[in-house]
Amino acid sequence: MQRSLAFFAILVTTISACDRRAATTPSSQLILFHAGSLAVPLRKVSELYQQKNPGVIVQAEAAGSRDTARKVSDLARPCDVLASADYKVVDELLIPKHAAFNIRFATNEMGLAYTARSKFAGEINAENWHAILLRPEVAFGRADPNRDPCGYRTVMLFQLAEKHYRQPGLAAKLAAKDQRFIRPKETDLLALLESGEIDYLFIYRSVIQQHGLQRIALPEHVNLKSPALTDLYRTATVQVTGKKPGELVTQSGEPIVYSVTIPQNAPHAQAAEAYVALLLSPEGQSVMAESGQEPLRPALVDQYDNLPASLKPLCAPGK
Repeated sequence: MQRSLAFFAILVTTISACDRRAATTPSSQLILFHAGSLAVPLRKVSELYQQKNPGVIVQAEAAGSRDTARKVSDLARPCDVLASADYKVVDELLIPKHAAFNIRFATNEMGLAYTARSKFAGEINAENWHAILLRPEVAFGRADPNRDPCGYRTVMLFQLAEKHYRQPGLAAKLAAKDQRFIRPKETDLLALLESGEIDYLFIYRSVIQQHGLQRIALPEHVNLKSPALTDLYRTATVQVTGKKPGELVTQSGEPIVYSVTIPQNAPHAQAAEAYVALLLSPEGQSVMAESGQEPLRPALVDQYDNLPASLKPLCAPGK
């Protein structure tokens, strides 16, 4: 009996020690879901993270931001860190049931990408691009508004361009053209642009920079960049699919802001906190800036009280 009791005590002590080690030892993996336009900077952040946490493997998966969020909300797929190209996607599809906070951390702007082989590459500029895109021999691509923020931002861009250039009907004409070149996310179209299958592509300035493409710098009244033009941007609206089948929600234009969260079902929450902390640190902010996505300093979060203690010093309350 005494030997049994002694063995039981040792067993309990061993299990407790293992539990403590499991609670403090970093996970061997981290599951990262992110927008396609974040592929380049988050690859660099992931490399830094793995250098600081030897043995931890970052398993990254890119998709359109709305598709990415639905992997968590609809499919219940485990995810440690989710980064979206539009903070509103997280607000609408994940808060509060699937995530407790939403950190706004970087900005961007819309641009028109092309190559030296694009038709009329020597003629196109910030004043005539819309007329050139409407020429029958020119093909351009864009993302699916129901699956990716770059898609509905492109449709908003069309509406803002109609106002800016005083061209009635321009938005409808652009939206109706080249629908065969709509893809789930804008980065899916890069190969078509580089191969010459399409001549132009509506995509974020950061991605254009990262891939060494040529760019038409669109006016601020059109490119969804300037906070000072928020009221103008909000006049552009697009209906996209909502949380439930058959449901439609209206998206209104705003300056482009990216966000990151840790879903409630994160299997490696401790590793996730460390990853987000690195992303928000000066080191992570430098990576974002070098990649063409200006970081918000500090990052902003409306649900500040819900943040893990380790992330609060890196953020400020939003609104």
